Amino acid sequence: MDNERYKKAKEEYLEALKNARTTGMKFTSVSGEEVKALYTPDDVEGKDYLEDIGFPGQFPFTRGIHTNGYRGKIWTMRQFAGFGTPEDTNKRFKYLLENGQTGLSVAFDLPTLMGYDSDHEFSRGEVGICGVAISSLEDMETLFEGIPLDKVSTSMTINSPAAMIFAFYLAVAKKQGVPFEKLRGTLQNDILKEYIAQKEFIFPPHPSMRIITDMIEYTTEHVPQWNPVSVSGYHIREAGSTAVQELAYTLADGFAYIEACIERGMDVDSFAPRISFFFNSHLDFFEEIAKFRAARRIYAKRMKNKYGAKNPRSWWMRFHTQTAGCTLTAQQPENNIVRTAFQALAAVLGGTQSLHTNSMDETLALPSEKAVKIALRTQQLLAYETGVINTVDPLGGSYYVEALTDKMEQGAEKIFAEIDALGGVIPAIESGYFQKEIADAAYRYQKELERKEKFVVGVNEFVEENEQPDIPILQIPPEVEIQQKERLAKLRKKRDNEKVKKSLAKIKDAAVNDKNLMPVLIEAAENYVTLGEMVDELKAVFGVYQEASVF
Repeated sequence: MDNERYKKAKEEYLEALKNARTTGMKFTSVSGEEVKALYTPDDVEGKDYLEDIGFPGQFPFTRGIHTNGYRGKIWTMRQFAGFGTPEDTNKRFKYLLENGQTGLSVAFDLPTLMGYDSDHEFSRGEVGICGVAISSLEDMETLFEGIPLDKVSTSMTINSPAAMIFAFYLAVAKKQGVPFEKLRGTLQNDILKEYIAQKEFIFPPHPSMRIITDMIEYTTEHVPQWNPVSVSGYHIREAGSTAVQELAYTLADGFAYIEACIERGMDVDSFAPRISFFFNSHLDFFEEIAKFRAARRIYAKRMKNKYGAKNPRSWWMRFHTQTAGCTLTAQQPENNIVRTAFQALAAVLGGTQSLHTNSMDETLALPSEKAVKIALRTQQLLAYETGVINTVDPLGGSYYVEALTDKMEQGAEKIFAEIDALGGVIPAIESGYFQKEIADAAYRYQKELERKEKFVVGVNEFVEENEQPDIPILQIPPEVEIQQKERLAKLRKKRDNEKVKKSLAKIKDAAVNDKNLMPVLIEAAENYVTLGEMVDELKAVFGVYQEASVF
């Protein structure tokens, strides 16, 4: 390139830009970052292509972890599904599989997420409402009836009681005659982000970390194709964080799990290839793509240089993406189909391995079958009609995208330093650092909407008066709770309650004496000990976490 000609042309452009007309809109990202009118070679000056960007499938994996991208394998298409009774959700699973879905993703109801059985007094009015109710092995057997566990990949969005739910799943596999070695899937099992954002915690942070380390150790030895933790930025973003906060907090949590396993005495290369991640794909198209690319690069560098991982697969950041639920609107809900499509495209251009697309009606209720099918078809249209799978990392080399990727990495490193200064992730949680930073970011964005510096179509601009959304709403009848309570009452009578007592004693012994909890939890599941009974036994040993208030 003729540098003198380039400099002169750029000066002329910048001079013309001073007098160019603008819409008057605020030209910042959703996260509040300033965006320049134009990006040029100057914005990527000094970059070393091989060191900073590289080829797909090669360190530092900025352009993707697979050499051939989606030409070799299209991303796994998942739809988050779960409601009512296990029978109800089992029917939805089969419907999704029949319509081309390639992996199952289980949503649990609030009592299950909090470790309560369906017949607990705190469960009243919530059974089966926001997900499927699972209180025992019997429920899990029904949930996967007719679905061979060696033929599907299963993702389960469960955190505090993840060990007990996984024990149920493994017990079902044994009943089906499926060796643990053939099981494929993912547990979310990310307790740190619960303290930071979603707030569905039970035990204090330190014993919770011990349980997760037990699970990583157990799956490494016995369930080698399973991802025991999906470190989740999704809920951090849904709580109101910026893109760079989501990136940094998620990676910091992931590194905390890795350090805990190393402290346990595990070789990093024995477990790191099975740690996965879960990100949000939000509204700002290019910011999201840059976030995914920066995440891979940061992770690869840390795994290789700080933790000494030697297996290239340990350097890979593998991640699932879900489109942003917090961007869905009750107003003009059909617009959500379009929002979801753009967000899904950003995830694909960012190189996700797995994708869930939200349904248009999710802000109103659990999705209907029609809405779920449209959401799944959105992914299929992307894969088979748009041409995005034809080349690997099509936006790589873009001045704007590369500059944004660099900015994301720099911002994340700054946040890592802040967390380290506080003593690490758990002390930062206990001090309220994460909660305050996210609250401040959410407040800034809300004020921008109120001042109409940012727009949400149908909410603060292009509003329709007296709008009545005409879409079907999935209703969960009260009979679901009655049915689940009756099922539990029968189970408690017909099971061998002497075996239940012995199982609970073994759980307590393992918890007190620092033994790996997974073997005794699986045995308890096979003896039809309920979720709530297992959780209560651990509460007696570990206690219950009370969050400090932050103002």
